[in-house]
Amino acid sequence: MGSSHSHDAPIADPVRKRRATVTLFSLLIPLALATLAGLILLWPGPGSDRVSLGQPYSSQEGVQLISATVSRVATGQDACTERSTADKEGNCVVPYVWPAGASAEVPVDISPELRDQHPPQVGDSIRLVYFEASGTGEPASGTMIDYDRSVPLALLAALYALVVILVARWRGVRAILGLGFAFLIMGFFMFPALVAGKPALWVALIGSVAIMFVVLYFAHGFTARTSTALLGTVFGLAVTAGLAIWVTDAAGLIGMGDESTYALNSQVPQLSLSALVICGLMVAGLGVLNDVTITQASAVWELAESSPGATARELFGRAMRIGRDHIASTVYTIAFAYSGGAFATLLLLSLYDHSFTEFLTTGALAEEVVRTLVGSIGLVLAIPVTTAIAVAVVKAVGPGTGRGHTHDDAAPASGAAPVAAVAGTAPATLAGPATPATGRPRGRRAARPGEPTPSGTGSVPAPDAAPSALRDDDVEELPSLHDVVRSRPRDPQG
Repeated sequence: MGSSHSHDAPIADPVRKRRATVTLFSLLIPLALATLAGLILLWPGPGSDRVSLGQPYSSQEGVQLISATVSRVATGQDACTERSTADKEGNCVVPYVWPAGASAEVPVDISPELRDQHPPQVGDSIRLVYFEASGTGEPASGTMIDYDRSVPLALLAALYALVVILVARWRGVRAILGLGFAFLIMGFFMFPALVAGKPALWVALIGSVAIMFVVLYFAHGFTARTSTALLGTVFGLAVTAGLAIWVTDAAGLIGMGDESTYALNSQVPQLSLSALVICGLMVAGLGVLNDVTITQASAVWELAESSPGATARELFGRAMRIGRDHIASTVYTIAFAYSGGAFATLLLLSLYDHSFTEFLTTGALAEEVVRTLVGSIGLVLAIPVTTAIAVAVVKAVGPGTGRGHTHDDAAPASGAAPVAAVAGTAPATLAGPATPATGRPRGRRAARPGEPTPSGTGSVPAPDAAPSALRDDDVEELPSLHDVVRSRPRDPQG
């Protein structure tokens, strides 16, 4: 037996494969060059990011911002100092710290909110404004501004990295490194460029595309599958940018939703807050947009590998069924993520006497609503586009070009495991002449133990004899049930 099996993947047409490769390169190379040119043109010059607000807590001599550990906590009326705030019953909560270089413990004043909700305990690390002892005899003191969360956040970040690497292995390592590159682009390009007065829309668009180029190829490799996901992501970003421009103007989003924007408006007057809203809308959708496009491209390749004979229409329909499930779950993900981030604002606004429409369109909430809707529209439209591109590419280049197979990706060939499982128990069959339709030998009855085979080379082993594994050629000689039924003599009376 030497012919190929019917379930093998068809060989891709070299002409179509070359045409698809050229098409991908003709789209991605100009896009990469345009992104690189945009980075060069919009890159902030020397000194453009030198806007500094300074350290507001250390502007006076003898005042500094430090971190210290609470050594003891005094409570009650006797614990009150000149700077502490008592509750309704006249009781105070005063933590004490021992700063480096101090000759005695220093009492720390805390706000009424901290005193009532979460007062410091012994061993807590806190950040405080430290007032050194003055020459006039006033003792040293401090005012707590926040908890020092460096250690727990570092431990949580390490746990996150460990979990990602253990589950995703080297791909998880590459994903974490890609995330670090994304923050570098935002910190060294996008933020300084916005402060320097560069066009916010182009800064956001160029920065986002640059992030996606590096993150996708670095995490998933230089494959046709990754290129397909990148094109779908860029399409989704373009849709998001267009919607963001329109809705920012139509809805009158001026970007004055929190205290940070007020501080930016006073300290960086050349920065357009409305343009800042557009940047936020685009960056907010990057992660989930990357998620849906790479998942959808992977789904198309996996479907093509499992059903190599499927037509493009069938492949697109199957992949879109997966995409629709992804759309439904992703819409919930975005809505709940933004709702959780603005939970305190939602709770506060719900206490006012507003109708539901007025509630959703208030300035404090409108940006979150717009961010949710714009991001959802962009990712929903990116799914069918990514699917269509992926189907066209995989039908041209073949499913084997999506990614290299590793031990984790490898799967047994179709039918191999069941044959291996029963190879030792399958009875030998007396084969007859080949049928014209299938080329398979006509099936007859199974040989009894000890009966010689038609070739005369041996006999069927008895049941207690050690069975031998079937070879691939032997498997091909096994007749089908249809052939066996057709080869049985018919009863004329029957």
